[in-house]
Amino acid sequence: MPRRVVIAGASARALAESAHRLGIEVYAADLFGDRDLLAAAKNWYLAMPYPEALPDLVDRFPPAAWIYTGALENHPEIIAAISQRRPLAGSSPQSLALVRHPDLLARMVEDAGLLVPETRCSPHGLATDGSWLLKPQASAGGHGIRRWFGWQEGDQTSNRWVWQRFIPGQPWSAAFLIRSGSHRLIGVSRQLIGCSWCHAKPFSWSGGVDLAPETLSPSRLALLDRLGDVLGMACGLTGLIGVDFVVDRCGRGHIIEVNPRPTASMELIERSTGLSLVAAQLTGCGDNSPSAKPIYSRQEIWSKAVLFTPRSLRFDDHAAEVVASLRNPWTAADGWPAVADVPMPTQTIAAGRPVCTIFARGQSAPDSLRTLIRRTTALSAAVC
Repeated sequence: MPRRVVIAGASARALAESAHRLGIEVYAADLFGDRDLLAAAKNWYLAMPYPEALPDLVDRFPPAAWIYTGALENHPEIIAAISQRRPLAGSSPQSLALVRHPDLLARMVEDAGLLVPETRCSPHGLATDGSWLLKPQASAGGHGIRRWFGWQEGDQTSNRWVWQRFIPGQPWSAAFLIRSGSHRLIGVSRQLIGCSWCHAKPFSWSGGVDLAPETLSPSRLALLDRLGDVLGMACGLTGLIGVDFVVDRCGRGHIIEVNPRPTASMELIERSTGLSLVAAQLTGCGDNSPSAKPIYSRQEIWSKAVLFTPRSLRFDDHAAEVVASLRNPWTAADGWPAVADVPMPTQTIAAGRPVCTIFARGQSAPDSLRTLIRRTTALSAAVC
């Protein structure tokens, strides 16, 4: 594997830890600078203003390939600027333009015989009864999404929007590893969306429960196989790719969104199977080194949740001690860090923003989820 890697985006912690476990030097720039990122990175910068500061900050790091993380796909001009100065281990800005444009993505998905919710670029003629969703074009993690009941104050000046027909059903995420046009489905997860026990807003991504692909029905696996062909061959994506889809009440899968980079749910795959995310990303993007470990069968089910604060929170030394007192026995029981993305002391976290990430494992998905809810509720009561 290479000696070093550069990671940039909204949150670099998961990939940084993955690289650190392989002995790779990590250089990172992100929005949070949490304690665990600083422990994994040789050098790190706070990316403010985000994302405009990233090209200059990344330019300060030594020569190395770079990987972008969550939400940066909404800024292809930033990706292009950084990629002019160092090799990109990820999907190109040209490929992003295909999968992040609602009309182009819908056309490719439908041409492959797959379903995608009807999407509009204008609310003209749409019902305002909540049967449509209002979504920011530059979206990530479900932030800013809501049912469409008409314009609210500030909407028309604050964002560029799309309207998507709401599909009631079960939210899922699929993880692909794509290299040279070929694809491999490496994991699926049940998404946790808008969970009240996380203090999450209605459509905010609250976490996920990792499952083996073979738990899906043959018809659903065939659907994802066709989608993998589209992403690899038609879109030219490369590396780790996430796809959000909803299974409706009739069992049909609707493709909601493509995330052309490692996603937040993928670190569960690393815990469940031993596959190194960074090794997979680098090999998927042309590095010839083998992955650190092969995928093996899931013996236990891992899950994660993002805890949001319902009010403005001063995260001081006392809060850090409280988190540690809960985290340490959970970590000892699991063999992996049970709480991540822990803020540095003296930070003020605004209401509605993430506090930290909690993990749990179990012999089954319900067992893992029960432990996750119990841990998240305990940490919330102690800190929030």
